[in-house]
Amino acid sequence: MTDTARRADLRTLAESSVALIAAHQHPSGAYPACPTYPVYRYCWLRDGAFIADAMSRAGRPESAEAFFAWCAGVIEARSGRIAELVALGEAAPVERMLPTRYTLEGGDGDEPWWDFQLDGYGTWLWALHAHAARHGRSVEPYAGAIKSTVDYLVAFGDRPCYDWWEEHAEHRHVATLGAVSAGLRAAGAASPAVDALIPAGGHLSKWVGSTAVDGSLLACLTPFEVVDPAGPAAERTYQRVVSDLLRGGVYRYLGDTFYGGGEWLILTAWLGWHEARTGRRDLALSRLDWVAAQATPEGHLPEQVSGATQRPEFIAEWTARWGPVATPLLWSHAMYVTLAVELGVL
Repeated sequence: MTDTARRADLRTLAESSVALIAAHQHPSGAYPACPTYPVYRYCWLRDGAFIADAMSRAGRPESAEAFFAWCAGVIEARSGRIAELVALGEAAPVERMLPTRYTLEGGDGDEPWWDFQLDGYGTWLWALHAHAARHGRSVEPYAGAIKSTVDYLVAFGDRPCYDWWEEHAEHRHVATLGAVSAGLRAAGAASPAVDALIPAGGHLSKWVGSTAVDGSLLACLTPFEVVDPAGPAAERTYQRVVSDLLRGGVYRYLGDTFYGGGEWLILTAWLGWHEARTGRRDLALSRLDWVAAQATPEGHLPEQVSGATQRPEFIAEWTARWGPVATPLLWSHAMYVTLAVELGVL
């Protein structure tokens, strides 16, 4: 295939990804994580914020703004609850904290889930302010929701909670702290100093006190920049992610058993995004190629693939529980779009 043809194919998938996201955006403004996967027919603030950010970058500001308006409505509807929690401070019970995911209409889910997860609340603040700066928009219409979110994160942003993958609620996760820091910083509030958690000569770690890495740490480098993305700590983190987690695509973490612990498309695109931002364009293009190669014949991108699965004996267990891997995952499409825009493919 010629380079021109390859670029055309990559662009076609990026364009169809934008169209797919737009087609599945709910009239409320919410983005379902996956419209065909029952337990993902909800909206996570984190997934949704990165999807909105991709749409904003791809020249679809109206889609992003519909999502931000939905977020504001969700937060404002719970402003009284937030005020009560903040007043309780350290005595606030975990079971009263805000949900991890919401129905597309903005309600709480009515089935058990792994709740108390802070990353999404920081990420929506970051994405909103990045969008406003990109398109010259005011954040004033969201002022009430911004204040309530800031109050919530200032009060509880340093607490142990579930990580990006809804696991290990007993730890303080560095990627979560990065999202909280990015959101508070974007809103002009004091934020946790994530770089203070790095041992001398070390790298960012999966959680405070760990030495392992997690693919979600890439967000602390690009785009959150909670550490200098060109600095030595970021480079050491990048190199550890590559050496420990990269096969064809990127694992979430070593030892993952969810659908066997395969390679995740969002994280592979993320690796490329950071590489594009740090002068490694050829590597970034190879990540875009790899993600594109995982598309189904219909042009749908899954959550993960099992070509180099860590624990294949777990695939049947998860398939029996929830069905095949979530496809299309809108977050996978969004991160592909983000990388395509970064590389000038879209």
